[in-house]
Amino acid sequence: MTERKDENRTVKVSKYLSKHLRHRPERIGLTLDEGGWVEIDTLLAAAAAHGFRITRDELHHVVATNDKKRFAIEGTRIRASQGHSVEIDLGLPPATPPAYLYHGTVARNLDAIRAEGLRPMDRHHVHLSPDRETATRVGARRGRPVVLTVDAGAMQRDGHVFHVSANGVWLTKAVPPRYLRFRGPR
Repeated sequence: MTERKDENRTVKVSKYLSKHLRHRPERIGLTLDEGGWVEIDTLLAAAAAHGFRITRDELHHVVATNDKKRFAIEGTRIRASQGHSVEIDLGLPPATPPAYLYHGTVARNLDAIRAEGLRPMDRHHVHLSPDRETATRVGARRGRPVVLTVDAGAMQRDGHVFHVSANGVWLTKAVPPRYLRFRGPR
């Protein structure tokens, strides 16, 4: 029972961090620097002041055990690795992607994707996975997954820029439909 309770708390802390380090830092009085970083002490104090106490041990546990490595700690600072809807610059250099990357989605999104390609929606970049298994897990969060193959090599040859975040997620501004290969539900 305690293990389940600890797991639930870890998920709750992770979601709280995602919300405030990626999307709504101002809701708890945080100001992220231009790279998305905030002092850990400032984050912990802001969370406590808004009724959500996080211990330093919990924070480090969430960062260390998050399966997607959503957060990074550098010295006394923390940030989300990617997925921001607030304006920040992760400072990631352009990177050469593998020939193919993958994107997990669900069938209800396919008509729009066929027409418009992959767009960042409320984020700064489209998120792509380095393998089908990861893309399948991403798509499965919203239902029965559909994995799209992205011809990243052709995109790069055509001038599209890619970056790779600290947790291995590939980022690009958009993926036009011509670079996508559709594969049915798994």
